[in-house]
Amino acid sequence: MFRFRPTIPVAAAALLAAAVALSPAATPGPAQAATSDSPGTFTQQNLTPALVAPFAAYRIPALASLGGTTVIAAWDGRPTSAADAPNPNSIVVRRSTDNGTTWSTQTTALAGNQDTAGNGAAKTGYSDPSFVYDAVAGKLFLFSVFSKDQGFAGSAFGNSDADRNVISAQVSESDDKGVTWKAPRLITSVVKPGTSASNPRTGDVQGMFASSGEGIQLGFGAHAGRLVQQFAGNVRQADGTNAIQAYSVYSDDHGATWQRGAFVGTGMDENKTVELSDGRVLLNSRNHSGGDRKIAISTDGGASYGAVTDDTDLPDPGNNGSITRLFPSASAGSADAAKLLFTNADSTSSRVNVSARVSCDDGATWVSVRPIAPGSSAYSTATRLANGQIGVLYESGSTTAIQFARFDDAWLDDTCPTATSAVSSIDGVHISGARNDISRNPATQPYAAGEQVGYTFTVTNTSSSTVTVAPTSGDFAPLVPAGAETAATRTFRPERPTRVRRRSTRSPLPR
Repeated sequence: MFRFRPTIPVAAAALLAAAVALSPAATPGPAQAATSDSPGTFTQQNLTPALVAPFAAYRIPALASLGGTTVIAAWDGRPTSAADAPNPNSIVVRRSTDNGTTWSTQTTALAGNQDTAGNGAAKTGYSDPSFVYDAVAGKLFLFSVFSKDQGFAGSAFGNSDADRNVISAQVSESDDKGVTWKAPRLITSVVKPGTSASNPRTGDVQGMFASSGEGIQLGFGAHAGRLVQQFAGNVRQADGTNAIQAYSVYSDDHGATWQRGAFVGTGMDENKTVELSDGRVLLNSRNHSGGDRKIAISTDGGASYGAVTDDTDLPDPGNNGSITRLFPSASAGSADAAKLLFTNADSTSSRVNVSARVSCDDGATWVSVRPIAPGSSAYSTATRLANGQIGVLYESGSTTAIQFARFDDAWLDDTCPTATSAVSSIDGVHISGARNDISRNPATQPYAAGEQVGYTFTVTNTSSSTVTVAPTSGDFAPLVPAGAETAATRTFRPERPTRVRRRSTRSPLPR
């Protein structure tokens, strides 16, 4: 796919034609762009410039946009080492009230206890944060594990929170967008079925954890308003073995009570969900063996899932990623509702190169990838900010750096068409076009006569030869007579992009 970026009026899309000349040529594809490359804007900042006592490491990011200009970020503060639970970890937060431009001082939302006086005999910890924001009720929920003497791998069967060998789960609630938090509520009996530590039955869970990052609230269909948080558990199977499976934990009463959905898959791990344009729920999971991602579809709001398959279009080293709708407020069934954003470490073998990918079709295919953090980087979580930008919180380079990146839609440089796109296929060249300011609603923000409107063409050369493309008709200027070779004419060789910027002198309004 190639990008051809003239600046033309919206009405031109329906009238676009092209002059095409063929000549033999082919060139290699371009190198992957760096984060600072145009188009669009990209900025980032380190939210953990220095370790704050008693912490020796920071890991496991969580992020949520809470409406208005408020954004909240959280991660593990890990004392003595970077170890997972049962290290007596704490969950720390920083808040922004200007869409991530500036941030509050780091505070502790859930404090672990090292029990130094007792040499750790009574230690407790909170690890692996995940936010779920109820936009209807204005409530923010924070999920995590609550550990005593054992973590995921060493936990006993059973769900007694008094048993120090059982890993527990908690959810905390905030009514003021994360400024203050109510006391943690243990939900171990819901998310970790099975009461016997010595005689586990099929379906009992040994170790489990909430998948860190962010859960979702459904917006479409019969389950609209449902809150969904993902878990992974080591589940006893009918043959007496254990398998790591994924499952949803959901609430239909704004977090007053929670239910566990059916277990799905094997070899699963940290997993996320996203509501698709038709109201189905797509589960996207880390593959416990690495290499790619595992996916499954729910038609009942996350209560159960169909068959698990490998998505080999999403390379992954065995790492926590994130998936979200690119336009969370888009209407059901719309083209924008089908656009997804996926972030992870873009490698099959190493935690490096955290990147962003876009799907135009509910995750069936992925059309573009842009690196956010070339080099050492790991867990990531993404969310749409209220100012229209996208925020990504990720682990960068070490166990002490939690980075917050912000970018606009143009930076993603994807090839998704919009509802205003028009498409032409002419002698081996496929051309689609759409205005760049897709967030603008002409019904409420009409264009003025003579206003210049940014427009993007995507040109795909499906032939084995070079094609030369120029606009020859439409409500924009300048036009190029068919066959004329001018500065407005551009040549597209197979797998070679060309970018052009032009400015309209005509009104975008239909005549």
